[in-house]
Amino acid sequence: MKLILAMMAVLLSGCAMQIGEGSIVRPDRAGTVPPPGRVGDGGATAYQLAPLTLAADDAQLAGVSASGEGNALTVLYFGGNGFHLDQHGDHVLAAVAPCRADVVMIDYRGYGRSTGVPTIAALKADALREFDLVNGQAPGRVIVHGQSLGSFIAAYVAQQRPAVRGLVLESTTTNARDWANNMMPWYVWPFVRVELSESLKGIDNVAAASGYAGPALVLEGDDDEVTPPRLARKVYDALPTPSKRMVMVPGAGHNGVLSSAAVRPAYCEFVQQLAAR
Repeated sequence: MKLILAMMAVLLSGCAMQIGEGSIVRPDRAGTVPPPGRVGDGGATAYQLAPLTLAADDAQLAGVSASGEGNALTVLYFGGNGFHLDQHGDHVLAAVAPCRADVVMIDYRGYGRSTGVPTIAALKADALREFDLVNGQAPGRVIVHGQSLGSFIAAYVAQQRPAVRGLVLESTTTNARDWANNMMPWYVWPFVRVELSESLKGIDNVAAASGYAGPALVLEGDDDEVTPPRLARKVYDALPTPSKRMVMVPGAGHNGVLSSAAVRPAYCEFVQQLAAR
């Protein structure tokens, strides 16, 4: 809603619309009451949960490691800009558990259990640290999975770390400019000029995807108005690997794709194929 109001103001004033990191990265506000409950309260009985902490410059990153007996692979999950481990983590565990993979989830700096001030550069650096930590415990057996904002983080990690076993991009898009343009109604396009901050200009999910040669799975809701299928398709097409698949979920919007019953067979097949490699 804030973005829509900003666009209306731009249209009326005839000025450029400034898009900065604050439009994409939205940490907890000072004094915000943490969401009720803790991950695991929802009955994630398929897993044994253990706290996980990681020091990163001026931040303390905190999350959980969820392990199950006999699981061969680990999913390192990066959520969207509203993701909080203790509020949304159980949904991830419930979706992945039938596929027999461990899960690691860590709150972004400035979110939930983690301290620090988030920037795009810091989130990317944190993600590499997190992957190196998890891959050190399960060498060559880590799948990186990102949803929305997290899809940019996951694709970046896959591009930078050849040890990534597989890549899952959920509700993904191409870049910040395409995202901003998509959020504007078509009739304002002739009047509005989108100006990105320098940090956002360097984010290119198509380029990141094209730099990853391993197996990939792209999950997209066919009713996603935030990161529409036509943009997710561009990211999928950029993946150079023949071992890729795109699953379009009927009736799904931007969130909830992973928990859809239509996704589970494809996700589990992807995990099982990677485990057999």
